[in-house]
Amino acid sequence: MKNGFKILLYLISASAGYILFQNILLNPSFSEDSAHTKRPEDSITISTINLVGDLMCHSVQFNYARNEENNFNFDGVFAEVENFLSSADFTIGNFETVLAGKNKGYSGFPYFNAPDEFLHSIKSTGFDLLITANNHSLDKGEFGVKRTIKKMNKMGIHHTGTFLSEHDRDSIRIYNINNLKLAVLAYTYGTNGNPIPKGKDYLINLIDNDLVKNDIEYAKQLADLVLVFYHFGNEYDREPNEYQKDVINETIAAGADIIIGSHPHVIQPVEYFKTNNGKIDSGFIAYSLGNFISNQRWRYSDAGVILQLRISKNNFTDSIYLSEVNYLPTWVYKGGTDNGREYIILPSNLSNFDPTRYYLSENDSILMNQAYLDTKNILTKYNNISEAPINQ
Repeated sequence: MKNGFKILLYLISASAGYILFQNILLNPSFSEDSAHTKRPEDSITISTINLVGDLMCHSVQFNYARNEENNFNFDGVFAEVENFLSSADFTIGNFETVLAGKNKGYSGFPYFNAPDEFLHSIKSTGFDLLITANNHSLDKGEFGVKRTIKKMNKMGIHHTGTFLSEHDRDSIRIYNINNLKLAVLAYTYGTNGNPIPKGKDYLINLIDNDLVKNDIEYAKQLADLVLVFYHFGNEYDREPNEYQKDVINETIAAGADIIIGSHPHVIQPVEYFKTNNGKIDSGFIAYSLGNFISNQRWRYSDAGVILQLRISKNNFTDSIYLSEVNYLPTWVYKGGTDNGREYIILPSNLSNFDPTRYYLSENDSILMNQAYLDTKNILTKYNNISEAPINQ
């Protein structure tokens, strides 16, 4: 870590329904009490964290979302899972596109540039933090990186993985979620050959064992738990490769508590591990959460998952444990509804005969059920975790 390291403490008051940004280094008198943080009446507080994989925006998706005024509306994409997403105290996803603006030309693969409305819908759906370190972060160069961050700042949605400055990169993100201080770090294996501008390595976190180790070391000084989000692995492989395993072993040794992966565009297994000098005894790995929304319509890539972690903290002893891991399997519908052409993320464990999903054809139901069974088999391959109810 470079000299002049700073730590930003972001205090989240989930129960009050607002987000408070505060740099404790700029205001030494600031305290949790001054933010009217609700003190727990009981000795145990529980924090629920939702995580999803890749939030992609291919050109077909934004063309489906285009309305008569030549604007875009993506709200319908998330409508069927919004209640579950927003029911958690904190929701995280991988934002695998950039917002470089209309003048740069909206585009999908291989160089993504989504309309700003895509972020609007993600924000209104209940996402609190977006991971911006991935292989498409530099699709529109430095301009795209910085405009994306500025748009997120303006909308009041947290982000990490790409940064505006050296100071910004060296400011570890720590969130107070129901009295649990969670540090979130994010790194990517690369940027599809798009070069980082000379002298501006701070723009994006690349996977580097020394960098990760130093970041975790600093984060552990103020946080209860450290969550590391990686963009890595082989695309479409349903098992982690040796590189993923090596990186994860190094990350565990450095002291991480939770490790989440993306990039393969398919779901990979999850497992527990014994932490190294952490407050939590059993850590958790999700090697890849797959796609949450995309135009990748083939088997395994059309399936996603909302992973929910329930973390308990004893406020008297400071002990922490992962009390539950649940998941909601999802599948992406693409087709016509009363609202026109739509993409819709659906819980894939819905009844095939649910009349409210009148638009599902027999083939859609078959594919959705296949996605449900695939997700269940993959996620429970190493460890048995519970399927979440859908009536949230």
